[in-house]
Amino acid sequence: MSNTITTTNFNFPNQKSVYRGKVREVYNINDDLLVMIATDRLSAFDVVLPKGIPYKGQILNQIATKFMELTQDIVPNWLIATPDPSVAVGHLCEPFKVEMVIRGYLSGHAAREYALGKRQICGVTMAEGLKENDKFPEPIITPTTKADNGEHDADISREAILEKGIVTEEDYLVLEKYTRALFQRGTEIAASRGLILVDTKYEFGKTKDGVIVLIDEIHTPDSSRYFYSEGYQERQDKGEEQKQLSKEFVRRWLIQNGFQGLEGQQIPNMTDEYIETVSDRYIELYENILGEKFVKADITNINERIEKNVLAYLAQR
Repeated sequence: MSNTITTTNFNFPNQKSVYRGKVREVYNINDDLLVMIATDRLSAFDVVLPKGIPYKGQILNQIATKFMELTQDIVPNWLIATPDPSVAVGHLCEPFKVEMVIRGYLSGHAAREYALGKRQICGVTMAEGLKENDKFPEPIITPTTKADNGEHDADISREAILEKGIVTEEDYLVLEKYTRALFQRGTEIAASRGLILVDTKYEFGKTKDGVIVLIDEIHTPDSSRYFYSEGYQERQDKGEEQKQLSKEFVRRWLIQNGFQGLEGQQIPNMTDEYIETVSDRYIELYENILGEKFVKADITNINERIEKNVLAYLAQR
């Protein structure tokens, strides 16, 4: 099996703290910079699976970096530099405690809720008579609370966010505006590559100067779902499954093997062969989403490579 990075334990100069998310590990440097390392961990149903996926961190980091570059003219973001294929460095931000999910189609979680007979999600009404993967008349924003590790993110309405004071109304209007603008740009870029951006989520934070910026990741296969445009309508008309680019294939595999992140369920064993196929799928996602060939970084010793690159970057700042 190829080498992977599933945990880090660096000690950078002026390091204040480390936050470990489901996939990323974030080092606070002097309450000024954040060094964000995209590990090869794979999470599904809010559970981190036991084995890493080769090149996954590099793939997510490079897709997010590219899309931050392609959207910085419409929404400011936290990114300053990428000193390593798996590392992003950006401004220290105070994250908002919500994730802004936006859906152009009835898919994934929304489709599962709809199938249960629910016609409202996060306070937004969904029309009657929709089939799974049908396009919504207009994209809908369905926020979730940002859960701590081990907890499940929960749907929440705009009204509840404001009522509970999670985000002020003034800030929330900016989050909504930015979410719609990013989704529109992402939809256009996807269309130019023969893809449909089905749904995605964005996270935002506030810089020390009080500026709202996009943080974390954008339009990656972990945060987004894509369909292939070609044949989309025919598949819908025939009631066939859509060809999709996302990590839904991992969720499906887990469900087939009796796991949905529920209490008492065992995570199925992931063989080296299966992990290899997941890695290949992620590379396929990268190449389709960015429209360019994926160049594998040297993974002989990833920890050493990352440490060397980050130290060199911090030294020249």
